[in-house]
Amino acid sequence: MAQLTFKQNPVTLIGNEVKVGDQAPNFTVLANDLSEVTLNDSKGKVRLISVVPSIDTGVCDAQTRRFNEAASDLTNTVVLTVSVDLPFAQKRWCAAEGIEQVQTLSDHRDLSFGQAYGVAIKELRLLARAVFVINEKDEVVHAEYVKEVTDHPDYEEALKQAKNA
Repeated sequence: MAQLTFKQNPVTLIGNEVKVGDQAPNFTVLANDLSEVTLNDSKGKVRLISVVPSIDTGVCDAQTRRFNEAASDLTNTVVLTVSVDLPFAQKRWCAAEGIEQVQTLSDHRDLSFGQAYGVAIKELRLLARAVFVINEKDEVVHAEYVKEVTDHPDYEEALKQAKNA
């Protein structure tokens, strides 16, 4: 796996890198009401999974807003934002910011998503910034691990892949 940095410092990622063509690994995360959510819960739909270190920071805020704005133009697609923020904080942030098209999910309990997709940062217990698109057959059709975690992902490429999935 390529080396990623956080504020220019190298970080160690836990888990396996997910590549285009792979079957998407399942995971268990928590919704804002503390119910468990898995990949299988959205089976038969395209999934755009936006991964952020913390929803309440500048780039993560912008990333979540960008995918929230684009969500209404995506047919048969579920947009998920995964972070290790507590579900309560995610719910509060979405309510305060008017985010309604994206489902925020918390990986704080087990790092299940982080390990399954190779985005758990060992040194910080945060998730690295990444975007995955999974088609209706649970195949990964787009996987971007942002090399510098504080940088933005390629929004246009992710949205193009979601539309074409």
